Amino acid sequence: MQVSSSSENRENLEVDFLHEIGSRMATADELHLVLERVLDFALAVVKCDSCFIYLLEQDDLVLRASKNPHPEVIDRLKLRLGQGITGWVAEHRQPVAIGNNASQDSRFQFFNSLPEDNFEAFLSVPILCRRKLVGVINVQHRRPHDYSGRAIRLLSTIGFLVGAEIEMARLESENSQLSDQLETRKLMERAKGILQRDLSLSEEEAYVALQRQSRQRRLPMKQLAEAIILSAEVKGQYTVGPASR
Repeated sequence: MQVSSSSENRENLEVDFLHEIGSRMATADELHLVLERVLDFALAVVKCDSCFIYLLEQDDLVLRASKNPHPEVIDRLKLRLGQGITGWVAEHRQPVAIGNNASQDSRFQFFNSLPEDNFEAFLSVPILCRRKLVGVINVQHRRPHDYSGRAIRLLSTIGFLVGAEIEMARLESENSQLSDQLETRKLMERAKGILQRDLSLSEEEAYVALQRQSRQRRLPMKQLAEAIILSAEVKGQYTVGPASR
């Protein structure tokens, strides 16, 4: 009875845990917040010494999140599909669990900048969304570690559950960037028009002037355009105001 009760309690905990993942993933957040939550979920399933999240971007797997701080390689380290164990998991969309001597595996890829290369155990699972590859989750242990079937299944389930949320967060980020680019373009057009009118410049000359001022003042083009528009509006109010009395 004790064994049965223990098994039942464990199953209930797993169900509660997966329900929590689903509930928290339903919120729309920025990509880096979503990746932080994925790290938390992975670390809750497998108490490990290292956890990496790679995302597929065009044809490369890019390291986007890590349990241990790696500012020198985050957003810079890239793997091709099929390169290393991570690339193999991405290419075949199947988990890989190695309990010891992970670096001796023929698929292993060394990176001198990562101390985790010397860790003994390695578990890697794909992140999927509607059978489409989104990325890979890696967990590692310094010493040999036996990854249970339960741990592999739970981590793989996380990979299934978070794939759609990561894709949604990336889409939101891309939409936000496009919206910002469109707003910047509109502001630039207004600023160019003001310079053309006030300084008798051609459209090309006005754009060159904006670029030059942006470099000299070390201001983003959007901020410079906003300043020019604000100045013109204030000047217009000052000029028109007294005359209308």
